Amino acid sequence: MDDKQIEQLHQSAVKLLQELIRIPSFSREEQDTADRIADFLNQKQIQVFRIQNNIWAQYKHFNPKLPTVLLNSHHDTVKPNSGYTLDPFEALIRDEKLYGLGSNDAGASLVALIHTFLHFARDKKLPFNLIMLASAEEEISGPNGVSAAIPKMPPVTCGIVGEPTSLRMAIAEKGLMVIDAKTKGVAGHAARDEGVNAIYLALQAIQRIRQFEFPEISDMLGRVKMNVTQIQAGTQHNVVPDECKFVIDIRSTDCYTNAEILEILKKELGIELIPRSLRLNPSGIANDHPLVKAGQAIGLKGVGSPTLSDQALMSFPTIKLGCGDSARSHSADEFVYLAQIHEGIRTYINLIRHLKNYLT
Repeated sequence: MDDKQIEQLHQSAVKLLQELIRIPSFSREEQDTADRIADFLNQKQIQVFRIQNNIWAQYKHFNPKLPTVLLNSHHDTVKPNSGYTLDPFEALIRDEKLYGLGSNDAGASLVALIHTFLHFARDKKLPFNLIMLASAEEEISGPNGVSAAIPKMPPVTCGIVGEPTSLRMAIAEKGLMVIDAKTKGVAGHAARDEGVNAIYLALQAIQRIRQFEFPEISDMLGRVKMNVTQIQAGTQHNVVPDECKFVIDIRSTDCYTNAEILEILKKELGIELIPRSLRLNPSGIANDHPLVKAGQAIGLKGVGSPTLSDQALMSFPTIKLGCGDSARSHSADEFVYLAQIHEGIRTYINLIRHLKNYLT
């Protein structure tokens, strides 16, 4: 593919991303960006399917006897934080950067994958099928995102998940478990030596969390990480609190399931621990999988990802690969370099081309 064709795809992708940035698409409120993505594909004579706010399209010459590769990224965003100095919905281009909410996470990967799909959509020579899925509710791992869409689509063999990885190929990612913890004390008057202070009990547990290290260390993902991120206790200044609640954010590795981590912590802390979910376990793909081999063939090195994505909700092998920098996700004045979108399209197309040699 020549540079002129790549540049044409790049210009179209940037224009689409600007349009999407200008449409608020917070998780559970993505109907308008879903409409725009569907309209864009329809204008390209691509048949579109919709499951709630998930938009998907399949290879024109779809053959159920062939393997199917999923191209996926999400069009929902978090809400802009208070640090923004620019309008998060302006889609401003300045100094070869495109600014805006969702530009980096994961709009750049989304539009690059859409244009990669368009490039191959009518290619009769592909030895596998392609499905493009623009999904909803990724930021909250919601039930109406990929979990709702994938069961309605043809069976998927493997997939590429578009997230900002600086175009490094993530072949493993950490899982997530959020725990609501609670310590129980005894209420008493603060002026007298009465009661058992639930805050002090929580501090003891939190200190143990800070010091505790899970013994197994993943070769690809490193250590399990834990952080206390919220705390709440007390009703008034002169009452010793009998209850303290706090939240633990845990990033799990392939050495443990979330259920195993929960049982270890229950024994270590001896307090009430209630997980919000056990389903977001770590995920990974074998080093000899065709997707990984194709990535290696074009110079992509396998890395581990510390952040969660919709990979955790997919039952088939996937790699995570995308434009932008994960460190810019959810940051004030979020942006992506225009060159990263250009290189993303080139990389995705090159990867699909080489995948022909390994997935048949």
